[in-house]
Amino acid sequence: MSLQSVFRTPAVWVVLLVPLLGCVSVSDYRKLEREVVKLKRARESGAGQGEHLADLVSRVDSLSEELSALRGNVEVAQHEASLALQEARAARGAAAAQGAPDGSVPPSAPPRVGQPEAKLDVPVEAGSTPAEVEAYRSAYSAWRSGDTENCIGRFREFLQTYGASAYADDAAYWMADCYFKQGDYKTAILRFDDVVSRYSGSGKAADALYRQGEALLRLGPGYNKAASKAFERILAEYPKSPRGAEAKRQLDLLQSS
Repeated sequence: MSLQSVFRTPAVWVVLLVPLLGCVSVSDYRKLEREVVKLKRARESGAGQGEHLADLVSRVDSLSEELSALRGNVEVAQHEASLALQEARAARGAAAAQGAPDGSVPPSAPPRVGQPEAKLDVPVEAGSTPAEVEAYRSAYSAWRSGDTENCIGRFREFLQTYGASAYADDAAYWMADCYFKQGDYKTAILRFDDVVSRYSGSGKAADALYRQGEALLRLGPGYNKAASKAFERILAEYPKSPRGAEAKRQLDLLQSS
C-alpha cells in the first residue's frame, strides 16, 4: 500500500492509537492527535511531492517512535498491575485460611509492653516460595502462642533453610525474643546482637538494640553500662526510629540512678 493511500484515511490512525493509549496521559494523546491532523492537512496541500513528501515521511517515523515508547509504558504498567493483583489475591487467600470468611485480616492482639506490635497475618514477600512462607508462618504462630521451645526450633530451622529470605531479619528477631521470654537473657543478648550486625538496614535493627539493652538490665546493675551503650547506639545510628524516645528515657533513668 502506498504512503498516500494510507494518508487518505487519517481517522484510521486515531482508531489504532486509542486502544494503545488507555493508560497514557491525556496530554500525550492530544499531542499524537495533533500530529495526525497535521499529516492530514499536509496531504491535502500536496505534500506528496518533493521535499514535502520527505518531511511527511520523517514525521511519520517520529510519530511511530513516540507510539512505540508509549506502548512500552503501557505494557510495563499492565505488568505491574497484574503483579499487584496477584499479591492482593494471595493476601486475601491467606487471611481466609486463618478464619476470616470474607477475606479480611482479623484484628491483631494488643502489643505487649517493651516490644513492637506483631501482625497476625504475614504478608507474602515478592519472590518467596509457598514453602518458605508456610515455614515462616508456622514459626511465627509458635511465637504468638507463647510456645517458646517450638518458636526457637522452628525459627532456627527456617534461618538454616532460608538464610537469604526476606523474612530472615524478622525470624532472627522473634527467635531472640523467645530466649528473652524464657529468661535466658545472655543468649537473648547474643541473638539480638546478631540481628543488629546481620540486618543493620532492617526495620528490626533498632528494636533489637533496645531489646538487647532491656536484657542487659535484667542481668543486674553490673550490666548498666553495657545497656547504656545499646540505648546510645539507637540515638546515634537510628535517630528517626520510634525506639529513640524510649531509649532516651532509659538513659535518663540510668543516669539518675
